[in-house]
Amino acid sequence: MRDIVFMSLLVVIILALTYLTYSGGLGDLPPQDIRVIARNYLNLTYNQEISWLWAASPEAVTAIVWDYRGLDTLFETVVFYGAILAALTLFRSISKIPEFVSSAGLSLIVKRVTAIVTLAILTVAASTALHGHLTPGGGFQGGAIASVAPLLLLVVFGKQFFIERKITYSKLLSLRNISLVLLGLNSVALVILGFLIGVGGFVFQNQAKAVSVLSYPSYLLDVPLGGSLFFFNLFEFLAVASGFTLVFTILLSRDDTLRKELEGEELGY
Repeated sequence: MRDIVFMSLLVVIILALTYLTYSGGLGDLPPQDIRVIARNYLNLTYNQEISWLWAASPEAVTAIVWDYRGLDTLFETVVFYGAILAALTLFRSISKIPEFVSSAGLSLIVKRVTAIVTLAILTVAASTALHGHLTPGGGFQGGAIASVAPLLLLVVFGKQFFIERKITYSKLLSLRNISLVLLGLNSVALVILGFLIGVGGFVFQNQAKAVSVLSYPSYLLDVPLGGSLFFFNLFEFLAVASGFTLVFTILLSRDDTLRKELEGEELGY
Protein backbone atom coordinates (compact mmCIF):
# COMPACT_ATOMS: atom_id res chain seq x y z
CA MET A 1 0.00 0.00 0.00
CA ARG A 2 2.87 2.37 0.84
CA ASP A 3 4.44 1.79 -2.59
CA ILE A 4 1.13 2.46 -4.32
CA VAL A 5 0.66 5.72 -2.41
CA PHE A 6 4.22 6.80 -3.21
CA MET A 7 3.82 6.06 -6.94
CA SER A 8 0.47 7.86 -7.02
CA LEU A 9 1.97 10.96 -5.41
CA LEU A 10 4.87 10.87 -7.86
CA VAL A 11 2.49 10.73 -10.83
CA VAL A 12 0.43 13.60 -9.42
CA ILE A 13 3.56 15.75 -8.91
CA ILE A 14 4.76 15.08 -12.47
CA LEU A 15 1.35 15.91 -13.95
CA ALA A 16 1.08 19.08 -11.83
CA LEU A 17 4.53 20.30 -12.92
CA THR A 18 3.71 19.50 -16.54
CA TYR A 19 0.48 21.49 -16.34
CA LEU A 20 2.19 24.45 -14.67
CA THR A 21 4.94 24.42 -17.30
CA TYR A 22 2.69 24.39 -20.34
CA SER A 23 0.16 26.81 -18.85
CA GLY A 24 2.87 29.41 -18.28
CA GLY A 25 2.82 29.19 -14.50
CA LEU A 26 6.62 28.90 -14.38
CA GLY A 27 7.20 31.78 -16.79
CA ASP A 28 7.90 31.91 -20.49
CA LEU A 29 9.22 28.74 -22.08
CA PRO A 30 12.58 28.84 -23.88
CA PRO A 31 12.20 29.44 -27.62
CA GLN A 32 12.19 26.26 -29.68
CA ASP A 33 14.18 27.91 -32.44
CA ILE A 34 17.88 28.70 -32.01
CA ARG A 35 19.10 32.28 -31.98
CA VAL A 36 20.73 33.91 -34.98
CA ILE A 37 24.21 33.89 -33.44
CA ALA A 38 23.92 30.18 -32.63
CA ARG A 39 22.75 29.45 -36.17
CA ASN A 40 25.75 31.33 -37.55
CA TYR A 41 28.14 29.38 -35.35
CA LEU A 42 26.67 26.05 -36.44
CA ASN A 43 26.67 27.05 -40.12
CA LEU A 44 30.21 28.44 -40.19
CA THR A 45 32.25 26.22 -37.85
CA TYR A 46 33.03 23.59 -40.46
CA ASN A 47 31.75 25.17 -43.66
CA GLN A 48 34.51 24.73 -46.25
CA GLU A 49 32.59 26.85 -48.75
CA ILE A 50 33.04 29.88 -46.47
CA SER A 51 36.60 29.11 -45.43
CA TRP A 52 37.40 32.72 -44.53
CA LEU A 53 34.99 32.43 -41.57
CA TRP A 54 35.26 28.77 -40.57
CA ALA A 55 37.18 27.27 -37.61
CA ALA A 56 38.19 24.05 -39.42
CA SER A 57 36.60 22.00 -36.63
CA PRO A 58 33.40 19.92 -36.80
CA GLU A 59 33.03 20.27 -33.01
CA ALA A 60 31.15 23.55 -32.68
CA VAL A 61 31.52 23.88 -28.90
CA THR A 62 35.32 23.72 -29.04
CA ALA A 63 35.34 26.16 -31.96
CA ILE A 64 33.24 28.63 -29.96
CA VAL A 65 35.28 28.20 -26.77
CA TRP A 66 38.76 28.53 -28.30
CA ASP A 67 38.19 30.39 -31.57
CA TYR A 68 35.13 32.64 -31.68
CA ARG A 69 35.42 33.61 -27.99
CA GLY A 70 38.93 32.40 -27.20
CA LEU A 71 39.93 35.44 -25.14
CA ASP A 72 37.13 34.75 -22.67
CA THR A 73 38.29 31.14 -22.31
CA LEU A 74 41.87 32.26 -21.73
CA PHE A 75 40.70 34.48 -18.86
CA GLU A 76 38.79 31.53 -17.40
CA THR A 77 41.98 29.48 -17.52
CA VAL A 78 43.84 32.26 -15.72
CA VAL A 79 41.17 32.27 -13.00
CA PHE A 80 41.59 28.52 -12.58
CA TYR A 81 45.35 29.00 -12.44
CA GLY A 82 44.87 31.63 -9.73
CA ALA A 83 42.78 29.23 -7.66
CA ILE A 84 45.45 26.53 -7.90
CA LEU A 85 48.13 29.10 -7.11
CA ALA A 86 46.22 30.19 -4.00
CA ALA A 87 46.06 26.60 -2.74
CA LEU A 88 49.76 26.08 -3.39
CA THR A 89 50.59 29.35 -1.61
CA LEU A 90 48.49 28.37 1.40
CA PHE A 91 50.39 25.10 1.78
CA ARG A 92 53.68 26.37 0.34
CA SER A 93 55.94 24.69 2.93
CA ILE A 94 54.53 21.17 2.78
CA SER A 95 56.56 20.18 -0.27
CA LYS A 96 59.74 20.72 1.80
CA ILE A 97 58.63 18.66 4.80
CA PRO A 98 60.15 15.13 5.05
CA GLU A 99 56.71 13.74 5.97
CA PHE A 100 55.76 14.48 2.35
CA VAL A 101 57.31 11.05 1.59
CA SER A 102 55.07 8.66 3.46
CA SER A 103 52.57 5.79 3.24
CA ALA A 104 53.35 2.37 1.81
CA GLY A 105 50.03 2.06 0.02
CA LEU A 106 47.40 -0.68 -0.02
CA SER A 107 47.51 -4.41 -0.77
CA LEU A 108 49.13 -5.97 -3.85
CA ILE A 109 45.75 -6.95 -5.35
CA VAL A 110 44.42 -3.40 -5.09
CA LYS A 111 47.63 -2.08 -6.64
CA ARG A 112 47.38 -4.40 -9.64
CA VAL A 113 43.74 -3.50 -10.31
CA THR A 114 44.53 0.20 -9.89
CA ALA A 115 47.39 -0.04 -12.40
CA ILE A 116 44.98 -1.38 -15.05
CA VAL A 117 42.28 1.19 -14.22
CA THR A 118 44.84 4.02 -14.27
CA LEU A 119 45.93 3.08 -17.78
CA ALA A 120 42.30 3.12 -18.93
CA ILE A 121 41.71 6.51 -17.29
CA LEU A 122 44.74 8.07 -18.98
CA THR A 123 43.67 6.61 -22.35
CA VAL A 124 40.18 8.09 -22.04
CA ALA A 125 41.65 11.41 -20.88
CA ALA A 126 44.06 11.65 -23.81
CA SER A 127 41.30 10.73 -26.27
CA THR A 128 38.96 13.33 -24.76
CA ALA A 129 41.59 16.06 -25.01
CA LEU A 130 43.19 15.24 -28.35
CA HIS A 131 39.86 14.61 -30.10
CA GLY A 132 38.20 17.66 -28.55
CA HIS A 133 38.11 19.42 -31.93
CA LEU A 134 36.34 16.42 -33.50
CA THR A 135 34.01 15.09 -30.80
CA PRO A 136 32.58 16.44 -27.51
CA GLY A 137 35.37 16.98 -25.00
CA GLY A 138 38.37 19.24 -24.82
CA GLY A 139 41.48 20.09 -22.88
CA PHE A 140 39.85 20.94 -19.56
CA GLN A 141 37.64 17.85 -19.57
CA GLY A 142 40.58 15.64 -20.53
CA GLY A 143 42.80 17.18 -17.85
CA ALA A 144 40.12 16.70 -15.19
CA ILE A 145 39.76 13.04 -16.18
CA ALA A 146 43.54 12.53 -16.23
CA SER A 147 43.92 13.98 -12.72
CA VAL A 148 41.89 11.07 -11.34
CA ALA A 149 44.77 8.71 -12.24
CA PRO A 150 47.43 10.32 -9.99
CA LEU A 151 44.83 10.66 -7.24
CA LEU A 152 44.27 6.90 -7.34
CA LEU A 153 48.01 6.26 -7.42
CA LEU A 154 48.57 8.48 -4.39
CA VAL A 155 45.89 6.69 -2.38
CA VAL A 156 46.68 3.12 -3.45
CA PHE A 157 50.46 3.16 -3.93
CA GLY A 158 51.35 5.91 -1.48
CA LYS A 159 53.38 9.06 -1.98
CA GLN A 160 56.61 7.10 -2.02
CA PHE A 161 55.53 5.80 -5.44
CA PHE A 162 55.68 9.36 -6.85
CA ILE A 163 59.00 10.17 -5.23
CA GLU A 164 60.68 6.99 -6.49
CA ARG A 165 59.64 7.92 -10.03
CA LYS A 166 60.82 11.50 -9.53
CA ILE A 167 57.34 12.96 -9.98
CA THR A 168 58.11 15.91 -7.73
CA TYR A 169 56.34 19.09 -6.71
CA SER A 170 58.75 21.28 -8.69
CA LYS A 171 58.37 19.22 -11.88
CA LEU A 172 54.57 19.32 -11.73
CA LEU A 173 54.65 23.05 -11.09
CA SER A 174 57.05 23.57 -13.99
CA LEU A 175 54.83 21.50 -16.32
CA ARG A 176 51.83 23.60 -15.36
CA ASN A 177 53.66 26.90 -15.85
CA ILE A 178 55.12 25.83 -19.20
CA SER A 179 51.69 24.67 -20.40
CA LEU A 180 50.15 28.03 -19.52
CA VAL A 181 52.95 29.89 -21.28
CA LEU A 182 52.39 27.76 -24.39
CA LEU A 183 48.66 28.52 -24.20
CA GLY A 184 49.45 32.21 -24.26
CA LEU A 185 51.96 31.86 -27.10
CA ASN A 186 49.50 29.81 -29.11
CA SER A 187 47.01 32.67 -28.94
CA VAL A 188 49.48 35.21 -30.39
CA ALA A 189 51.56 32.91 -32.62
CA LEU A 190 50.15 34.23 -35.89
CA VAL A 191 50.51 37.83 -34.70
CA ILE A 192 54.21 37.21 -34.08
CA LEU A 193 54.61 35.37 -37.38
CA GLY A 194 52.84 38.16 -39.24
CA PHE A 195 55.10 40.77 -37.65
CA LEU A 196 58.20 38.79 -38.68
CA ILE A 197 57.18 38.33 -42.31
CA GLY A 198 55.40 41.66 -42.72
CA VAL A 199 51.76 40.63 -43.03
CA GLY A 200 48.68 41.13 -40.88
CA GLY A 201 47.67 38.77 -38.10
CA PHE A 202 45.26 38.72 -35.16
CA VAL A 203 45.17 37.46 -31.59
CA PHE A 204 43.50 34.04 -31.45
CA GLN A 205 43.53 33.82 -35.24
CA ASN A 206 43.04 30.24 -36.36
CA GLN A 207 42.35 30.14 -40.09
CA ALA A 208 43.11 32.68 -42.83
CA LYS A 209 40.69 35.60 -43.07
CA ALA A 210 39.83 38.06 -45.81
CA VAL A 211 42.42 40.51 -44.48
CA SER A 212 45.06 37.98 -43.34
CA VAL A 213 46.59 35.07 -45.23
CA LEU A 214 48.07 33.44 -42.11
CA SER A 215 46.57 30.15 -41.01
CA TYR A 216 47.14 27.09 -38.84
CA PRO A 217 46.99 23.79 -40.76
CA SER A 218 43.40 22.63 -41.26
CA TYR A 219 44.18 18.93 -41.69
CA LEU A 220 46.70 16.38 -40.53
CA LEU A 221 46.80 13.89 -43.41
CA ASP A 222 43.04 13.47 -44.03
CA VAL A 223 41.87 14.19 -40.47
CA PRO A 224 40.53 17.65 -39.53
CA LEU A 225 43.01 19.30 -37.17
CA GLY A 226 41.03 22.35 -36.19
CA GLY A 227 44.12 24.51 -36.59
CA SER A 228 44.97 26.15 -33.28
CA LEU A 229 42.16 24.28 -31.48
CA PHE A 230 44.19 21.08 -31.28
CA PHE A 231 47.08 22.88 -29.61
CA PHE A 232 44.81 24.79 -27.22
CA ASN A 233 43.27 21.51 -26.09
CA LEU A 234 46.68 19.88 -25.70
CA PHE A 235 48.19 22.65 -23.57
CA GLU A 236 44.99 23.04 -21.52
CA PHE A 237 45.02 19.29 -20.91
CA LEU A 238 48.57 19.39 -19.52
CA ALA A 239 47.91 22.51 -17.43
CA VAL A 240 44.74 21.18 -15.80
CA ALA A 241 46.10 17.68 -15.15
CA SER A 242 49.32 18.95 -13.56
CA GLY A 243 47.46 21.62 -11.54
CA PHE A 244 44.98 19.18 -10.02
CA THR A 245 47.76 16.67 -9.34
CA LEU A 246 49.72 19.33 -7.44
CA VAL A 247 46.74 20.06 -5.20
CA PHE A 248 46.01 16.37 -4.62
CA THR A 249 49.64 15.74 -3.72
CA ILE A 250 49.53 18.44 -1.05
CA LEU A 251 46.06 17.78 0.35
CA LEU A 252 46.80 14.07 0.85
CA SER A 253 49.44 14.91 3.45
CA ARG A 254 48.80 13.88 7.03
CA ASP A 255 46.25 15.84 9.04
CA ASP A 256 48.76 17.02 11.61
CA THR A 257 51.02 18.34 8.84
CA LEU A 258 48.17 20.28 7.21
CA ARG A 259 47.00 21.58 10.58
CA LYS A 260 50.47 22.80 11.45
CA GLU A 261 50.75 24.60 8.11
CA LEU A 262 47.51 26.49 8.80
CA GLU A 263 48.43 27.56 12.32
CA GLY A 264 48.16 31.34 12.64
CA GLU A 265 46.22 31.78 9.37
CA GLU A 266 43.10 32.80 11.30
CA LEU A 267 45.16 35.65 12.81
CA GLY A 268 46.60 36.75 9.51
CA TYR A 269 50.16 35.46 9.83
